[in-house]
Formats: sequence, C-alpha cells, structure tokens
Amino acid sequence: MAIHRTYCALTLILLLTGSFAIPLRAEEEVAPAAETAGPADDSRPVTESPLTEADREHWAFRPVRRVTPPEVSDRAWSRHSIDRFILARIEQANLTPTGEADRSALLRRLTFDLTGLPPTPEDLEAFENNQAPDAWEQQVDRLLASPAYGERWSQHWLDLARFAETDGFEHDKVRSESWKFRDWVISALNHDLPFDLFIKEQIAGDLDSHAVATMFCLSGPDMPDLNDQVERRHLMLNEMTGVVGSVFLGLQFACAECHDHKYDPVSQNEFYRLRAVFESAVPNLKRDVPVATLAQQPDVIPARFWIRGNHRRPGPLVAPAFPRIASRSDAGDVPPPQKSPRSALASWLVRPDNPLTARVYVNRLWKTHFGRGLFDTPSDVGLLNAEPTHPELLDWLANDFSSNGWQIKWLHRQMVSSATYRQASHVGPRQVEWTRRLDVDPDNLLYSRSRRRRLDGESLRDAMLLMTGLLSDERGGPGVMPPLPEELVGTLLKGQWTVSPRLRDHDRRSIYIFARRNLRYPLFDIFDRPNADGSCAARNRSTTPTQSLHLLNSTFTLQIAQTLAGEVLRESHDSKKQIDNLYRRTFSRHATAAETERMIKFVEQESQRIAADRTNSELALPIGSDTSIDPAKGAAWVQACLAILNSSEMIYVD
Repeated sequence: MAIHRTYCALTLILLLTGSFAIPLRAEEEVAPAAETAGPADDSRPVTESPLTEADREHWAFRPVRRVTPPEVSDRAWSRHSIDRFILARIEQANLTPTGEADRSALLRRLTFDLTGLPPTPEDLEAFENNQAPDAWEQQVDRLLASPAYGERWSQHWLDLARFAETDGFEHDKVRSESWKFRDWVISALNHDLPFDLFIKEQIAGDLDSHAVATMFCLSGPDMPDLNDQVERRHLMLNEMTGVVGSVFLGLQFACAECHDHKYDPVSQNEFYRLRAVFESAVPNLKRDVPVATLAQQPDVIPARFWIRGNHRRPGPLVAPAFPRIASRSDAGDVPPPQKSPRSALASWLVRPDNPLTARVYVNRLWKTHFGRGLFDTPSDVGLLNAEPTHPELLDWLANDFSSNGWQIKWLHRQMVSSATYRQASHVGPRQVEWTRRLDVDPDNLLYSRSRRRRLDGESLRDAMLLMTGLLSDERGGPGVMPPLPEELVGTLLKGQWTVSPRLRDHDRRSIYIFARRNLRYPLFDIFDRPNADGSCAARNRSTTPTQSLHLLNSTFTLQIAQTLAGEVLRESHDSKKQIDNLYRRTFSRHATAAETERMIKFVEQESQRIAADRTNSELALPIGSDTSIDPAKGAAWVQACLAILNSSEMIYVD
C-alpha cells in the first residue's frame, strides 16, 4: 500500500510539473506549455492533414454535375423535369404516384407553403371556378407576388440567422435596431433579390451601403457586460464563423474551433483562416457597448490561430482563406489582395465550381415544400450523413438554380409546379395500391405521395386571426408585445415585456411579435419554435399534450373561437350554411352532409347541456353576432368552433 501511495504521489507531481512525456496533437506543438497573454512563436506553422481522394469522393464534395432528366414510362404524369427524376425511382420500385389532390386541398397547401396563411373563401371560389389551363400557375404567381410571401419565408431564414431582438443570457437586453434586419430580409425576399446578392449583402453589405444586412453575422447571443471584452470578441467571431459555415456551406465548421474536425475534412487551421475573413470587420469591444453591424475597421486586428480555441493561448498569425474541400486548390482559395476578404468570400460561395452552396439552399427549399429534404441534414453534409435520396435531381436543381440567376422565386415555381408536389397525401379509392405503397416505401423516400405536415405556431396564430377577420395588415417596424399570462411575465426581469399600447398591434402577423431570446411567445414555444441561441436548420415537429391543452384553454384561442362563432352566425341564419361557412374558413373546403348533420346534432346537445349546467354569466358567448340568439346556443357554437380549432385538419396540411 505504501508503494502504491508513493507511485500515485509521484505521478501527480510529474503531471503538475509537466515532466511527464505526454504526446501532443499537432496544433498543440506550436503552443507554449502554459497559457500566456503574449503571442506564440509565429515561425512555427500549424500542420494540417492533407486532403485525400476519399475526402473528395464524398457526394457533397464532388462537382455539381449537369444531368439530363431520365426517361420514364408514364410521360403523361410528368408536368415538369422534376417529375421525371421522381417517377424514375417510383417505377423502379414497381409503384405508381398517388393521384392529384383535390383543388381545395392543393390551394390550402400552396397558400400555407408560400404565405403562411390559409386561402380565403373568395380565393377558393375563384380557383375552383377557374378552368384555364394555367389556373395553377396563376395562383403560384399571385402568392409569390403577395407581401405575405416575404413575411412567411423570412421566418425560415431568421431561424437560420438565430434572429432575436435581445442579447440573451440573464439580462437579455434589448437590441433596439435588430428589427431592421428582419424587415430587410422580408423586403429582399419580396423583391426577389438573387440569392448570390442575398449572401453578399449579409456578409459584406457594409461595403456598399447595406450595413443592416450584415446583422446576419452578429445575430447570435451576446454578453456586452462580460468582464473580459477580449473573450467576448473571440466568442463573437467564433460563433459567426461557425454559422457562416453551416448556413451557406452546410458544414459544421464550429466543430473545428478547438481541434480538427473529428470526421469531416475541416481542420482547426481552416476554421481560423475563415474567421480571418471577418477579423477586420469587428472592432475591439467595449463593455456594455453593442455591436449591431459589421464595419471595416481602420486598424486591422491581426488574425491568429488560437490553441484549443482558447483566447488566452494565441498561436501563429493566419491569413484569410476559404475551405480546402470546396476549393480548386488543396491549399484553399485565398482572397485576391485587391479585394475585400468578405466580398471575395461572397463571390467564392456562389462560384460555379463550389459544390456546396447551391446544393444546400436548394435542399432547404425542397425540405420546406415536400416535408423532408433530398438529404435530411440541411446544415450538415459531412461524412457521417446519408447520401441524397435523389442525387441527380439535387444536382439538376442546383445547376438550374445558379444558371437562372439564383432567382429564389424561380426555384419555388419549379418545385410547386411539379406533379410531385400536387399529389394527394391520403388514401384514395385504390386501397390495395395504397397499402402496397406503404409497405414498399413506408418513409416516403420515393415521394410516391405527398407528406402530411403540421403547421408551426406562427402559421396557426396567423391563420386564426385571418379567418376571423382580425389579422392586421400593418407591416414593418419594431417588434410588438401582445398580452402574455401574468405567471409567464413574472419569470422575467421587470420591464422585459411591456404590452404594446395599441390594441391593433396585438393582431399583427407573428413575424412582427417581439422576439425575446429568453422567452418565446407561448403558442410558438409549444409548437417548436427554436430558442435563437443557435442556427436552426429544421424545426422539430412534436406532438404533445401541451399543444392540445394550450389550444383548448388559452385566452387567445377562446377569443378566436368567440369571434369565429360570431362571424359565422352573423353571415347566415341557416344552420347548414353556417356550418359550411365555418368549414370554408377553417378547412378551406365545403362540409360534407355527414359533417353537417354531426355539427347540427352537437350544437343542439351542447345547448341543452349548457342550459342545464351553467348560468348565463359564466358563458363564453360569440362576439359580434346577433344579440337575440339564445345564450346557451351561442355558447354551444363557441364550443363547436373551439373543437374545430383543435382538430387535426386545422393543425395539419394535407
């Protein structure tokens, strides 16, 4: 035992004194043994492993190919080249595509996808009566031209940009100008700013009077009150670098902040060479002073390699360069000396021989329209992730996207104009074929049917406001704060949620609700809105009891049910017409005879129950309806509307 204690003590002494000969990684060989405040020996360069043929053979790193759509047997089904890629795989599996969904379901799907709103009864009637050959294309163009398009699709980008109007952490201080970035994104999408320029302005917009767009780089959480402002700047630059890598290239660059990436061909040195692109655009920081946008600094701060990602362990100086795996050279492309490194990066990202940018963005749009991506990890195309289900289609779309001027609306049109997009999502008259399809392709990897998708919280709220006529059409400006439950406000510091005084602001679209980092609006939170602490490539789609409980019991949903009941009762005194109007507003279709009969029976039975069990003072009554209506019947209609708002058909899009 004495010998064992002596050995352990000796081992501890050797470890503490550094006398133990422990092998070090390559990047640590340039570092001093102890943490220092001064620079390391710049003459000792960081070594990095060379790229291999196996690295470049990974599907994501191969050059984007020019692909010809394949031949298929059923040419009549295909509306678009996209369909030939999809149909070829379906036919290989001896399946057939699902038939086209009915017009009302299609318009509901398209309207939610492009605008985040349901179609109005007037929109439905116009489309159903339009027999023109290009009736569908007319609807697509109408929706893409709507201001609601930018409001919808900006939320997808803001999720990636980890957008919020506060800093985060304990004090979660307000960023008074951050709403301007949200409005810039909305405007850029509505004006169909080409994606290559969309990238350039967010990376280097300050160089040509679009500084507000560079808020993308600085939208992450921040701690202005940090004691060590050198550390704050270090964290800011590292976080920015990781987000640029994942959003535009689909590479988990942040994994190389402290060491070479464990799986992908991204070295720690490459991380800091990419970070060096932004080094001269971020000043030396001061305590409690926010930094909203990038700006070229008069005194260029030298860019360094940081040992183990530690801001107290400086390594050698590094020069800006772009990732080797997406470059023409194994040394990585270097920005031209006469050009801003950030402008050069923006140009490099959309260069024809860069295999990543177009693939990544095409897949993001595909995932939103079809429910899953052609590859299912939209911000991670690394070696551990599965290959695309349809690699030829991915490359065809990527090629066409870049060759058509990086037009985002053009890309939307291609996808939603396809027969693939217009398929039904549920069983049709061919029950045997449907069962076989589920057996052969249970996860719908072949896209032989449409994928049913749950609405997010923002779309649910906006849809409820629209179908009751309450949705405000006011746009832009600082985020608004609608009322929240007192118990929720009580979790915040004093003054962190001050209800907006204008009542009309409470009914604005969800994109304009104040985005506080440490508190999400309850409906958004329970329907899986990300917390904005990091870039979110794809939201979860959970199904939880909390969602149902909130929709059944929240003050907001009850007020919507009361207003909806009032609107339905005011429009007609005929029960069948009332029910049909309710279904048109909520489900974007006519009520069937069986549904009408069930609803009439429910209202009658609920009226009797309410009359027997409650006093009139306790009733939730319709808002804005004929005051002569029997209170018990009015309350029954509110209950009917509440049930409709909680139904699967309301919450999901077929």
